[in-house]
Amino acid sequence: MGTVIRFTQTGEPNVLRVKPITEAQPGRGEVWIEHEAIGVNYLDVSQRTGAVRIPLPSGLGLEAAGHVTAIGPDVGNITVGERVAYILGPIGSYASGRLYPAERLVRLPDNISAEIAATVLFKGITAHYLLHSTYPVAPGTIMLLYGVAGALGQIMVPWAKFLGAFVIGVVSKEASVPRARVAGCDAVLVWGTCDLPAEVAKLTDGHKANVVYDGIGKLTFETSLDCLRPRGLMVSFGASTGAPHPVAVGTLNAKGSLFLTRPGLAAHATELAEYHQRADAVFGAVTAGIIKPAVWNVFPLSDAAAAHAALEQGRSDGVILLKP
Repeated sequence: MGTVIRFTQTGEPNVLRVKPITEAQPGRGEVWIEHEAIGVNYLDVSQRTGAVRIPLPSGLGLEAAGHVTAIGPDVGNITVGERVAYILGPIGSYASGRLYPAERLVRLPDNISAEIAATVLFKGITAHYLLHSTYPVAPGTIMLLYGVAGALGQIMVPWAKFLGAFVIGVVSKEASVPRARVAGCDAVLVWGTCDLPAEVAKLTDGHKANVVYDGIGKLTFETSLDCLRPRGLMVSFGASTGAPHPVAVGTLNAKGSLFLTRPGLAAHATELAEYHQRADAVFGAVTAGIIKPAVWNVFPLSDAAAAHAALEQGRSDGVILLKP
């Protein structure tokens, strides 16, 4: 008998409960996948706390990798025994195994283990759309990115450097500066210790950034706008400190005809051809050595609450995995 994490109310990590499950027969278009590694993402925390609302009771998790043990009718793209991974789709990856739509499974290349896939796929596809679609980063791009010492930042920085960007990283504490520099940042600024827009101007001979990637939200939004050059792009893609206050359209004009966007992963990884193309790009970047998968800690699935506490309290220095 396997296990699954469920919760019936939002709140602190201790709302997560371990429940038993048994393997179910796949329906039309479904497979049963036995998980070997499960990715933990900040979106999971936001759903658990209620910052991002989902219907309750619910499972949790949007990313995992493992192998297929059973297939249902009309499944032609996957066979029993294949090694696969996925992101998005129905919530519920915090489980030892589950039913999942076959069409959203990604086959793992021989050189990509389940652990590597669960480390990079969700965050790698996020990095891919931010760097290639939201703003096409290219040689000469000056970008500012918050959270460069975190799991997503550790993927975005080297990929942006490979694309030719000048990367200004922002971290929350002095202790994270070495990790940011090892990732490849050209400059690292510590939030709260300097006048960020002034420092960005100094680093860029007064030009400031072409694009700011801000996953922090309310705390940093106004400062981020002031770090942009005229006609720069503000990418508000997360809200770990809460949603930013509404911005008047005239403010964007007054600060230099700025552009503002709030992209999301679902709009960039739901259509199947696009989803598979981005997954291939992520695995290709791993193979080429552009992305170097690194796991901070692995928790037993039954300790999902402890994993959430570590992520939420800022104690993690990179990716967190769960193992059934």
